[in-house]
Formats: sequence, C-alpha cells, structure tokens
Amino acid sequence: MRTIRAAAAVAVVSALTAVAGCGGGSSSEGGSNESPKTLTYWASNQGPNIEADKKILTPELKKFEEQTGIKVKLEVIPWSDLLNRILAATTSGQGPDVLNIGNTWSASLQATGALLPWDQKNFDAIGGRDRFVDSAVASAGAEGQDPAAVPLYSLAYALYYNKQMFADAGISQPPATWDELVADGKKISKDGKWALGAEGGNLSNNIHQVFVLGKQHGADFFDKAGKPTFTSDGAVAAVKQYVDFMAKDKIIAPGNAEYAQNQSLTDFAKGKTAMVLWQAAASTFASQGMKPEDWGVAPVPVQSGTPGTGQNTNSMVAGINIAVFNNTKNVDGAKKFVKFMTSDEEQKLLNKTFGAIPPVKAAQEDPAFGAPDLKVLRDTLSTSAAPLPQVANESQFETTVGTAVKELWADAAAGKPVTTESVKAALTKAQQQMAQ
Repeated sequence: MRTIRAAAAVAVVSALTAVAGCGGGSSSEGGSNESPKTLTYWASNQGPNIEADKKILTPELKKFEEQTGIKVKLEVIPWSDLLNRILAATTSGQGPDVLNIGNTWSASLQATGALLPWDQKNFDAIGGRDRFVDSAVASAGAEGQDPAAVPLYSLAYALYYNKQMFADAGISQPPATWDELVADGKKISKDGKWALGAEGGNLSNNIHQVFVLGKQHGADFFDKAGKPTFTSDGAVAAVKQYVDFMAKDKIIAPGNAEYAQNQSLTDFAKGKTAMVLWQAAASTFASQGMKPEDWGVAPVPVQSGTPGTGQNTNSMVAGINIAVFNNTKNVDGAKKFVKFMTSDEEQKLLNKTFGAIPPVKAAQEDPAFGAPDLKVLRDTLSTSAAPLPQVANESQFETTVGTAVKELWADAAAGKPVTTESVKAALTKAQQQMAQ
C-alpha cells in the first residue's frame, strides 16, 4: 500500500543513518541468546475501524503469548497515517519490532535498509518460502533481492454494488466497462443518492485507481529504467478519467474529495452510494448491518471487452506484508511472531475475518475462500492484476501523484474545471518533486 526521500520530507541518507536506533521491544536479561519478553507490533487497519481490528487481533496475540511467553504490544494504525509513521520510525529510531506494510511499499522500505531481509535462513525459520504463493512473495521487494517482508494478506480490487439500488434504477447487471458504469451511474445519481464512492483524500487509494486506469490507457508511470513518466498521454488520460467521475460525469458526491479512511464504505452500507471500488469490504458491510444478499461483487470495469492482461488490467496486486525492523533487539521473537501470523490456522482465521485471500498455499484450500466475492478477488489476482512499480521511490510516487490527484479532486468538488491541461500541470509538478 506504499527511495524514501518523499513524504515527511526526510532523506534516504537520514533513514539509513538512523536505522541503528530502531526497535521498540525489550529482550530478556542475559543477552540475545534468550527469548525476548515483549514485542511491539504495528498492525494496519484491515477491518471496518481500528477498534474492530483490536477486537479481532487481541485474542490471537494472547494465543501467541500463551504459546511462547512473549507479550505483544499492539497498535493499529490507519492507512492514512501508516506510511508516514513508518518513515518517521526509520529516521527517529523509535519504531516497532514487527509491522504491517502495504506490499507496494516493499521496495521503497527495502532501500532504506530498515527491514530484515528474508533470506533462506529466515524463511526456513517460518516454515520455508515455498509455503507462499509466488506472486505474493514477488511483491515483497525488488527483483533479485531477498524480500523485505513476508506476505500476510492478499487482496485485489473488485466492484461492490447495492442490488436494491440497481433494481430501483432498472439496472439488471453490474457494469463491465467504464462507459456502462457512467451510464448506470447517471440513472442512480439523483434524489440525494450517488452512484460511486471514492476516497479523494486517501493518497494510496488514489494511486491504486489511477495506476489501473493508467494500465488501461497503456501507461505505467515509470519507464523500464525506473524513471518517472507521469506526464505521458496515458497517465494524464487515466487521472482525468478518474477525477471526471465527479467533475464531468457527476456520479460521485463532491464530499468524497475529502474522504480518507473508509467513509466511502460507510456511505455504501447506508445506501447513500450504489457502488464502491475496494479490496475487501465484506467484513465492513457486515459490521454496519448489511446482509450478504444486499450486495453483489463483480470485476472492476475495463475500457472495453473483459478483464485480462495488458490494457484490460483491472486491479493492482494488492496485499499486506508483515516485516521486522532490521535492528530489533528481539529478532528471534519477531520471527516467531511472523511464523505464528503466517501459520496455516492463523492464515485461515485472519483472512476469513478480514475478507482477504491467504498468501499461504495450504490455507487457500479452506472452502471459505471459494465464496462468490472472494472468488472474484482470486480470479482477478490470477488473471488481470498487475503489480505496482517495484522501484525504490515507489512511496514517493504514492505521495506526489496521490497528492496531485487529491488536489484535482478538491478542484472538482469546488466546481473548478478539470481539464487535460490542469491534469498535466498537476502531474508535471509531481514529477518535478520526484527529482528533488
């Protein structure tokens, strides 16, 4: 989800200098050969809210403590804050022992040297690399290097839709193309209801959506040498198409320009919007009173035809990895915790609860992961998803371009024109910031 010269205005060299000070846990008296007594864990917000995540994770952490004698101090951090918190930790020396990261951040954080490399020895300590799906491991760091993290939850984007709102508008099936989505959306967007939810203030979500639209327009945002190409015709067209859902097509409520953390899901659950693009939303819908029969799920639309590889890509390869700070005093305990969280049983339990797909092969065999919504996610991951660029400055890409899109959303909400020229100007500014 996410070189570190970027957000929080810190430099990679500072991160590298400060790594030696990271690690928040305490080791047992007697040195590193004894088992640690405590670990600190930063978990990403996977459920409907932070309190729900605490309720889900706390008994599992207690189970780990009972098995190992190691107490885990938990903090659940919203996605809107997580990357900046991690960047600050790499420079301040005040970090956790174990943390969740968006898999798109893996190469960026790997470049700082702040995370424990998962070489064969470390993978063997948690049961072996071959337990994990290859594509999930490939999203854990730059090609040709030992992964910087271990896959924890695998996800892809899908289109969730409100069946009753579709029926009320005379729509019999979910849209397969963006033209169909806009046409359906105009039928729905009236009388205080809106067709599509968005999270204009969520930088990572902005990147995920425009990256996919970029692929559909033949753009990658980086060339093969890792140089930014934010101002290409395809990139500009992708960003404009996304913001135009509000600015031109009028199927997204102006207030969505300020949404940053799950508000679009709440609107969907309350019947205020008919569709939302999300990675895994079932648990949030259930927590807000929706029944499984109230909503349906379909692949994210494409420009034409059906989802597939190349220009019919309809999702980024989404997921959450679990990582260990390289200088933790509790490296053995941290690896035990990673082993626990990626064990077959925990993978089944946690991924079921959060509506994700286990990256552990054996856990995927559970029948629960054949449910209709999860089948869409699995099929998307295997046939029509593409990984975000595994470049060292990917997190800066998320910050600069994500902010550019956020500012364009603000223009749309305020009724200001969003033109090809204004989009290109915003992306030009973002590309210039990448060189700083």
